[in-house]
Amino acid sequence: MPALLRLPLIVLLIGLGAVAMLLPALHAYTIRDLETARAFLYSALVFLILFGMLAVTTSNYNIRRQGRSHLIAMLVFFAGLPLMLAVPFAEAVPDTRFLNAYVEMVSSVTTTGVTLFDAERLPDSVHLWRATVGWLGGFFVWVTALAILAPLNLGGFEVASTAEVGQGATGSAPQIDRAADPSERLMRFSLRFAPIYGGLTLVLWVALILAGDEPFIAICHAMSTLATSGISPVESDTVTGSRFGGEALILLFLIFALSRKTFTTDDRHESWNGLVQDPELRLGIFLIAVIPLLLFLRHWVATFEEGASVSIVEGFQGIWGALFTVASFLTTTGFVSEAWGEARAWSGLQSPGLVLMGLAMFGGGVATTAGGVKLLRVFALLKHGQREMDKLVHPSSIGGSGHAARQFRRQGAYVAWIFFMLFALSIAAVVSLLTLVGVSFDEAVIIAVATLSTTGPLVEVSAEAPLIIGQFDGAVKSIITIAMVLGRLETLAIIALLNPEFWR
Repeated sequence: MPALLRLPLIVLLIGLGAVAMLLPALHAYTIRDLETARAFLYSALVFLILFGMLAVTTSNYNIRRQGRSHLIAMLVFFAGLPLMLAVPFAEAVPDTRFLNAYVEMVSSVTTTGVTLFDAERLPDSVHLWRATVGWLGGFFVWVTALAILAPLNLGGFEVASTAEVGQGATGSAPQIDRAADPSERLMRFSLRFAPIYGGLTLVLWVALILAGDEPFIAICHAMSTLATSGISPVESDTVTGSRFGGEALILLFLIFALSRKTFTTDDRHESWNGLVQDPELRLGIFLIAVIPLLLFLRHWVATFEEGASVSIVEGFQGIWGALFTVASFLTTTGFVSEAWGEARAWSGLQSPGLVLMGLAMFGGGVATTAGGVKLLRVFALLKHGQREMDKLVHPSSIGGSGHAARQFRRQGAYVAWIFFMLFALSIAAVVSLLTLVGVSFDEAVIIAVATLSTTGPLVEVSAEAPLIIGQFDGAVKSIITIAMVLGRLETLAIIALLNPEFWR
């Protein structure tokens, strides 16, 4: 076994985070922002020394239960590692508190994308650091979902599994070698997904440049699209060079957040036919197609009644703005189309943010970078409801084509409903805590949904006026931080860590 596999996961992540600091340091040096370059370079050197010391200390450390250890390491990654990642951020932006830098890094590493700063306040290299941290966080979610959560029947895999939540037993979940060492699975999936994840990011970056974006903006948007973090170096209403072409490219790459079967074949035995029949992908495409159509019909009826007229160009802009924005928030990315204002105008909706909040709560696919409830859980509840309605007509009917189908509809829907209730209770708890510290109810609901669904840009587009997170005090920011970690790791994983059977 390679020496790296013997190191605890969190030690490896410290080393990776230190190496990643060299990228914004090099960028800052290239654009002659020497103060920012020194902040990242010195931080990288300090933490590389720390990594070397920890590597030597823990090289012969024997972890008795690596599955449990890695699940704890995931919690430490989302809540503890940002303490390290925030150091160069705080040094590069000296006129801010360390708490603000920490919240910003938690937002990035959990791919939430909520920000405390105006875009023009941060140097370009700091924006690149935010996008890089979000991109690495998205890759971490890709790898750990299949290497750690799937064998434990967590993260959405419990819906299609016959085993109990948090138990590493075989079931109808993806075909994964559950008996293999968790460190070996991590290394294997990392080596498998790194070329795919990096290659897709590179292709989108080059495509955005060809579409007219500046290289710096293009790389930030490319990384944010693959990670569904929604991090951007420009304001949401700022026109970029790519315009419609860039939005079309981003929309094309958002498909990887709808289903894991778009980038892995572990659970796809029928080649592309299996991808076409994937319930998550079909449900996601259905929502992306139907909701903008309903908005258009609403406007068309209102226009017909009032006798007003709308040009073909205005109609196309409205449909495209709704289509792109709906897809972006369904995948919990949070990019807003330039034509979204036109879509809001002709839709006639007084509170379009409610639609986006609902889409963000649905979320994307299991084992993708998207957050939310996840489409597979929504599909399980839909199938269960359909089956119950069929039984009203045919009480003696037998549903499904085998034990697996019946198990998915019964136990899968049961577990999906439990998670949905836990998600709703989490929203209620976060809203209660925020209102206790002085946040208004409407703002608390928006912040709770945005953080728990890892869709940070909701705070800017859901309310009548954008919410400025930076204006809140430390108590509110602390609650927001906890909510982002809870939304990324999911409630079931936290409960699994608190289960006494898990520690025996």
